[in-house]
Amino acid sequence: MTNPMDRFPLPSPDPQARSPRKLAHVVLATRRFEESIRWWSVVLGARTMFRNEMLCFLSYDDEHHRVALINAPTHSAGQPETAGVDHVAFTYGTLDDLAHTYARLKGHGMQPVWSINHGPTTSLYYLDPEGVKVELQVDNFESAAELDAWFRAGDFATNPIGVEFDPEVLLAAHRTA
Repeated sequence: MTNPMDRFPLPSPDPQARSPRKLAHVVLATRRFEESIRWWSVVLGARTMFRNEMLCFLSYDDEHHRVALINAPTHSAGQPETAGVDHVAFTYGTLDDLAHTYARLKGHGMQPVWSINHGPTTSLYYLDPEGVKVELQVDNFESAAELDAWFRAGDFATNPIGVEFDPEVLLAAHRTA
């Protein structure tokens, strides 16, 4: 059996490409403007950088906005299984940060809709007020070289989705460590 990774170029197929340094922002149109501002602020620990009746910029770091919300009360929500944004992902620095975030959001009545170890990441998926999936994750490998070796070992090809887990078990194990 050949490894499917052998069919894909590593590195980029365009050696002249200059990759971005980071994800700048995500813009979401929402019919539930106030609720969405609160939800995203709580989930990301974000502060409002700018706001008016139509637009809200939220940031959790030095970027002027990571999430922009557009007040669009007549916007038609995307239908499941259609093209478009499937989810937005945010990476935390440590498993402790992810476990802390899970416990903090649980205190706000927010529960993940899916908890899975994808292999490359350990991930908790939440739904925002409009039903957009938000992945909060932590990398499982220390370096790109370790991740590349793991990909090439074939485990991901065998199970590219991952293994679901109970976040309560993760939290309990993490608290006792």
